[in-house]
Amino acid sequence: MWGNKKPEPVTPDFREPAVRTDAHAVAQPREETKMSPNETAYSPAVADRNSARLGPGLHVKGEITGSEDLLIEGTVEGLVQLEERKLTIGTSATVTADIIAREVVVYGNVKGNLRARDRIEIKKDGSVAGDLTTARIMIEDGAYFKGAIEIDRTGDASGNGASAPRPTARTAGTYSSD
Repeated sequence: MWGNKKPEPVTPDFREPAVRTDAHAVAQPREETKMSPNETAYSPAVADRNSARLGPGLHVKGEITGSEDLLIEGTVEGLVQLEERKLTIGTSATVTADIIAREVVVYGNVKGNLRARDRIEIKKDGSVAGDLTTARIMIEDGAYFKGAIEIDRTGDASGNGASAPRPTARTAGTYSSD
């Protein structure tokens, strides 16, 4: 009487995952976060909606001008002019050009003169062969730089540099904290 009943087959319900809430619950795997092809390690540099990206498969010869922040990961030959914007040279980039921008950050290779109203940064794996003119400069340990540096205080936000002397330094080499 009691033992004659056949058990009903259990079919899993794939619509909702079973989640146990007791102490013996098995940890559920987390959803893996993947970067889209348009995201890079420098996304904060070009995160706002007024930014552009020149990918690693692109080669540009000529002049680039604009009013957007720009991330270059490809090859550029010529002139890059972004007067009031930020230019980021990615790790895979090779740029043979004169550059004029508000701010320049170099992760890759640049041959040419850089002029930035605000600042120039050369990151640890970055390489610059050319003269720099800017109000502020940062060269990380391990970066390569060959050229002259001119500190131009007229571009500085403090506005007190019209009559200030303009120091110039000529240097070459790889920077380290030895």
